[in-house]
Amino acid sequence: MTTRQDIEDMIFRVALQDRSAFEALYSATSAKLFGIILRVLKDRAAAEEVLQEVYLRLWQGGAETFATGKASPISWLATIARNRSIDRLRKKRPSSPLEDAPEIAEPGLGPEGLAIAASERAQINGCLDELNPDRAAAVRGAYLDGDTYADLAARFDVPLNTMRTWLRRSLISLKDCLSK
Repeated sequence: MTTRQDIEDMIFRVALQDRSAFEALYSATSAKLFGIILRVLKDRAAAEEVLQEVYLRLWQGGAETFATGKASPISWLATIARNRSIDRLRKKRPSSPLEDAPEIAEPGLGPEGLAIAASERAQINGCLDELNPDRAAAVRGAYLDGDTYADLAARFDVPLNTMRTWLRRSLISLKDCLSK
C-alpha cells in the first residue's frame, strides 16, 4: 500500500526528473485521477488525454510547485486533474459573446450599429493586447470565459490574492486604455 509520505517522496523525486519515481507515481495515482477526470468529462478518450496532460505537466516542472503541509499529495494531484478537466470542458463551450458581438447584435441593428460594435470589440482587444500576456489571458478567462479566480490562480500557479490583484490592476489599465 502506498502511503501519503510515499507519494510526497515520489512527487519530490519527479521534480528532480527521476524517471523511476515518475513511473511509480503514475502507477500509484493514475487510476484515481482517471476516475476523477472521467466523472467530469464523461468521455473516456478525452479523459485519457487530460490524464496524459496532467502527468506531462508534472514532469515538465509542475511537481516543483507541490508544497508539503498545504494539502495531501493525492488531494493536490486530484485538484490538478479536476482543474484540467474543467478547462477542457470550458474550451468546448461556444465562443464568448464579446467575440460574437456583430452576430448576436440586437435584431434590427443596422450597418452603423454593427460597425460600432466591431469597433468597440477591436478597441477592447487592442487594450487587452497592451497588457502582459498572462494578465490578458487571466482577464479573458475571468470575464469572457467565466473561469473562477481560484481556477485562474491554479492555472497560472499564483496565490489567489495575487490573481485578484492581477485582475483588479488589469481592469484599471483597461479602463484607462479605453478612455483614451
